[in-house]
Amino acid sequence: MFVDEVKIEVTAGRGGNGMASYRREKYVEYGGPWGGNGGHGGSIIFQGEEGRQTLVDLRYQRHIKAKNGVNGMSKGMHGKNAGHTIVMVPLGTIVFNEDKSLMIGEITAHGQQLIVAKGGKGGRGNIALATSRNPAPGYAEKGDPGESRIMTVELKVLADVGLLGYPSVGKSTLISVLSNARPKIAAYPFTTLQPNLGMVESQDRSFVLADLPGLIENAHQGHGLGIRFLRHIERCRVFVHVLDLATENPYEAYLNVRHELEQYDPKLLERPEIVCLNKTDQVFDDHLISDLEAKISEHPVVAISALEQTGLGDLKELIFKTLDQNPRFIPVIDEVRAYTFEAEEEPFAITLVDGVYELTGTALRTIFERTDFSNEEAIRRFARQLRGLGIDDALREKGVKSGDSVKIFDYVFEFID
Repeated sequence: MFVDEVKIEVTAGRGGNGMASYRREKYVEYGGPWGGNGGHGGSIIFQGEEGRQTLVDLRYQRHIKAKNGVNGMSKGMHGKNAGHTIVMVPLGTIVFNEDKSLMIGEITAHGQQLIVAKGGKGGRGNIALATSRNPAPGYAEKGDPGESRIMTVELKVLADVGLLGYPSVGKSTLISVLSNARPKIAAYPFTTLQPNLGMVESQDRSFVLADLPGLIENAHQGHGLGIRFLRHIERCRVFVHVLDLATENPYEAYLNVRHELEQYDPKLLERPEIVCLNKTDQVFDDHLISDLEAKISEHPVVAISALEQTGLGDLKELIFKTLDQNPRFIPVIDEVRAYTFEAEEEPFAITLVDGVYELTGTALRTIFERTDFSNEEAIRRFARQLRGLGIDDALREKGVKSGDSVKIFDYVFEFID
């Protein structure tokens, strides 16, 4: 089964909690804090693997969770970091946010890794939190939650050469005789419903050839299998445009396919292209071939018979020559904004909702998640951190008075001035 787009939910592991404990040893005059830090949560990492050609594994694994870090322990022992969850994906995998407005990253090489959800940081134990003013804190930090998001994962086949053309022009037969691929071949249109990849070798040289679903008119609007076809052709360095000499007007078919490419992305017309006149075993007309060569003068033309395997040597040499003259294609994705680390947003924001002052913000969320609200000393530290962020003064500027309710995420506090 070929799957080239899937929506999944990923949740990285939470960091382990730090521990608050004290040394109490015989013959040791001074005790002190002795709680270790929690371990970091596991991240979820996509890793490229050659040989994979589909995202079918993700289709049956829609919810991926990493393990949590181990809590800190007494005697200053740190909790163990959780192992990362590695998900193997084919080359050409692109990861977007849920609505595909933001690209998180792309896998283009074997072994390349992409962190799609980062594990939470482990909480600090009271050894790490000790200061000169508070040498023996009675609290520890909780671990940070891991990143969680819904993602759209898309596959665009990575191949050096892609076969273009109408259905039933002989693309599947051609890839079967040029490479080790064994696609389905039959005497009816659309026998190719998914991309097929094959390795073409000649002496010490090789390239990856892709047989893609055939185009029909208005494929760029989603008719037939066009959108799926056009998505995968984007990554090919060289196009081999296969024409059927046995049809009534091969040149018209050539123009129609070029038109579909232009409607989908005009830049595709700038890609190096070789025109392959197939089925000379059925029609071998020197005048027809020379006429097509004259009309398609901007691209090299070669006549072959995939069925009888004639002219394949010339075609392979021409492909190798074209590949040597054109460096590896580096895709530029400009239809979405690529993921980058942006400047930090405001540490907090205050909104008044139904008489309750609600606090939100990234920095505020971090210290909130790290606070153990079952520990009185930890709550007092949390209040000091709020004052350090300037929240008390900001609330007063908003008009808050003693006795007003202030909501911080899951908790509602009473403001006391």
